[in-house]
Parts: sequence; structure tokens; C-alpha cells
Amino acid sequence: MASSVPRARCPVQEQRARWERKRTRTARELLETERRYQEQLGLVAVYFVGILRAKGTLRPPEHQALFGPWELIYGASQELLPYLEGGHWGQGLEGFCPHLELYTQYAANAERSRTTLQEQLKKNKRFRTFLQLQEGRPEFGGLQLQDLLPLPLQRLQQYKNLAVALAENTGPNSPDHQQLTRAAWLISETAQRLHTIGQKQKNDQHLRRVQALLSGCQAKGLTSGRWFLHQGWLLVVPPRGEPRSRMFFLFSDVLLMAKPRPPLHLLQSGTFACQALYPMAQCELHRVFGHSGGPCGGLLSLSFPHEKLLLMSTDQEELLRWYHSLTLAISSQKN
Repeated sequence: MASSVPRARCPVQEQRARWERKRTRTARELLETERRYQEQLGLVAVYFVGILRAKGTLRPPEHQALFGPWELIYGASQELLPYLEGGHWGQGLEGFCPHLELYTQYAANAERSRTTLQEQLKKNKRFRTFLQLQEGRPEFGGLQLQDLLPLPLQRLQQYKNLAVALAENTGPNSPDHQQLTRAAWLISETAQRLHTIGQKQKNDQHLRRVQALLSGCQAKGLTSGRWFLHQGWLLVVPPRGEPRSRMFFLFSDVLLMAKPRPPLHLLQSGTFACQALYPMAQCELHRVFGHSGGPCGGLLSLSFPHEKLLLMSTDQEELLRWYHSLTLAISSQKN
């Protein structure tokens, strides 16, 4: 009786089968998430964008500032979905790419949109009442408008991940390989652009906050054009006498030392007076102690051409954060 010998599997065929399974899963995820995304876009377009325009609750400039190109983004999704439902992923995503500029515009307007929403909620009673009524609709499942406005930015990142996965798991002989590869590259480029825009907006928020904390003639324009890295209290250890607590603000190019204004100051209570600016391009940084990771904090030495600073923290983790942030600032100025 002949024994049956199992046939050896071809590694190439196994790899192709894995690619096809991953491609199928990714395509299904893209389709299902696009349906939900389009549904949410439509709800906002109908119950907020359209009705607010019809009622005239917001003036046209405020309406545009709040929603940007929302309806055009909704239209782009309506064009894409039928291709995904028909299994024409490459054709659909390639045809979607000319609409990517809408997402760049939306990202550039994001900070203005948030500010407009906050301002209108604060001063426009009609708008506030309208929002409460619409957000209470069961279609929104408890989500507020402020939760829905970031959806296009979140979706663009999903587009990137899914398009790249589709392209990577599509064989070079597949008819839509080139379409998917081009689409994945263009969507990835746009996602990086959106990330850069978001980072700049966050930095601008930090700069405005820090500028508001600084007072006096010397403080004007100190934060303009800079990148914020870190802030916090540190003890300045002098050659003689007791350590003094100071607030430090670290930017990409300078370290700013400030002291608090007196609590009873009539106009500037709660703010800080700038005492010194130290250029990071001329800084040499050393850890005097605080290497062991123990609970006792540590001491940092910062040497400049005409001055030396000894900065102490009793918090080891905070000292480590300062060390890494200062190292980053110094290296960015010397590259």
C-alpha cells in the first residue's frame, strides 16, 4: 500500500497568498471606514453647515472660517466610495488624489476654525443654542461639533496607512499596482505636509501662551519666530549664597530666565520678568551629578562665553527632561 507523501508548499506561493490576504483585509477596512467617514461628513454637512448657512446664524466669513472646505471634502468622499464598493481601489484612490489639496487647506485653517468655534460659543447665543439642539440629535451619538471637526485630518492619516498597505501588498504584475503606488506616495506626501502644519500650529499656541506670561518692555517680541521646547522651575545655584528659584523657557535658539512678578503688582501679577537670554549656539552642557537615576535630583552646568549657570532640580525625571531638551536645542544650533 503506497503511503501518501504531503506535497511541499512553494514559498513564493505562500508569500503571494499572505500578500493577497493582507490586501483583501486592507481593502475591506478601507471600504468599511470610508462608509462611516462619509456618513459623519454628511451629518455635519446637513445638520451644521447647510442649516447654519440657511438660517444666517453665522456671517459668511465666520461660517467659512469654522468649516473651511468641508462640503468639498464630503463631495470627494462621495466620488471615492463607489470605486471602493466596486473593488476598483487603484482607480478610486488615484482619482481621489487631486482632492488632497482640500485636506491641506483644511489643516491650514484648523487653528482658525477652533478659535472661531470658541468665540462664537462665547458671544453668540443663537449659535450656542443651535449647537446644543443639533448635538442632542441621536444621529451624533453624543459627539459634539468640536469632536467632529478634526475628522478630515484623522481620516487623511488613515488614508495614508491603508493606501501604503494596499500598495505594499499588491504584486507588480497587478493591473492597479502603479495606480496604488502613485496614490500611496501622494497621500503620504500630503500626510507629512499636514503633520508639519499641525506642528507649527501647536508651536504658535505655545509661543502665544509664553508671550502672555512675560511682561515688561524687554518681553515684547521675545517669542516671535522661535520654536518652543520646554519650560519649568529650576534652582539657580550662585557661587555664594542660597539657590534662587527661577522660571526657565527653552526655545530652539535661546534659554530665557525669568523671575515672577510680585503677587501684589497691580497690573502684572502672575506674569514673569525676563532676566536673561542665553544663546544655545554658544552653550556647553554637562551633568555635574544626577546620572544614577536616584530620587535626589541633580545639577546641570551650562557654560557660555561670559557666564556659567548651575541649575538644580530635586526631581530626577524633570532634570532628565531638561537635559534632553537642552541637548536638542544645542545640537539644532550647531548643525
